[in-house]
Amino acid sequence: MAHETPGDDFAYDLRFQVVKVMNQLVMVIRLCQGAQNAWDMLSDEQSQKHTTTGSGDLNDLLGGGIHCKEVTEIGGVPGVGKTQLGIQLAINVQIPVEYGGLGGKAVYIDTEGSFMVERVYQIAEGCIRDILEHFPHSHEKSSSGQKQLQPEHFLVDIYYFRICSYTEQIAVINYLEKFLGEHKDVRIVVIDSVTFHFRQDFEDLALRTRVLSGLSLKLMKIAKTYNLAVVLLNQVTTKFTEGSFQLTLALGDSWSHSCANRVILYWNGNERYACLDKSPSLPVASAPYAVTGKGIRDDLHTNLREVDATEQATIVFLYLNMWHIIHSQINTVIREKQLQGGQLPIGMDNS
Repeated sequence: MAHETPGDDFAYDLRFQVVKVMNQLVMVIRLCQGAQNAWDMLSDEQSQKHTTTGSGDLNDLLGGGIHCKEVTEIGGVPGVGKTQLGIQLAINVQIPVEYGGLGGKAVYIDTEGSFMVERVYQIAEGCIRDILEHFPHSHEKSSSGQKQLQPEHFLVDIYYFRICSYTEQIAVINYLEKFLGEHKDVRIVVIDSVTFHFRQDFEDLALRTRVLSGLSLKLMKIAKTYNLAVVLLNQVTTKFTEGSFQLTLALGDSWSHSCANRVILYWNGNERYACLDKSPSLPVASAPYAVTGKGIRDDLHTNLREVDATEQATIVFLYLNMWHIIHSQINTVIREKQLQGGQLPIGMDNS
């Protein structure tokens, strides 16, 4: 058996140092090649197209729609329309260029099982009806235009991933770069929801923070590298602040830094509103929207109005607080029933 000598150790250390220096040089070269001046960045940003939300008021709130090359977080309580908006974006990103769209494809990562194909088909039909209403004769000019405006064509161009654990979610996000390299026409990635498995299964909070930080950096890189929009749908959770529990978007304040834009969906009476809570270039404001049979559309019963930032924050706070009170009361009833060994009312079990 051969014995290692001090010379072998020295040669190994030398090779290791050479490889380390070469890797650093490669990184420096890449950074220098990727440098941009501010004017080029502004010109690039102004030339970017947006994916329409289906609502003109919501588009105005977002500066034209959902931006490519950016990560947008959309959060809200159950039933307010997060998944409906996610599906709408996966359909609208496919609107052909000649009709004012991006003509792209979509990746939909479903962690909760809320993606319903029948609803996707309905929203695709609604999108096609709107196109034909605004461009009544354009689709007749070519057979390709007629083929594009079929619900089946829209469904074919949504790449769907069903995720059942946080390990699968990490694996799929790491796989995205390879997938997008092979499917360069993808213009939006929707994750519904980004937090579900990390809230359910992850017990080590410090490790969870590090893992999510790595995922967020990868998603930001993907958005810029492949010129697409990343949309993260998020849930709400309770947070103890100033002596009381309040509802906030899941994963805490540190996660909010992972996205360029943050939109909070909430109820104001019987009407749905979207609040632009964070944006690098747009003011805090709100806009009404509606969930209809055709998908996300303008709320015809409400007039868009400018909302003072303080007033808007107060409305959102009061609504989330009300939701927390209801949620707490339901949990209290469940705990009491469990302690008594009684049967829970229908719809109030833990499943």
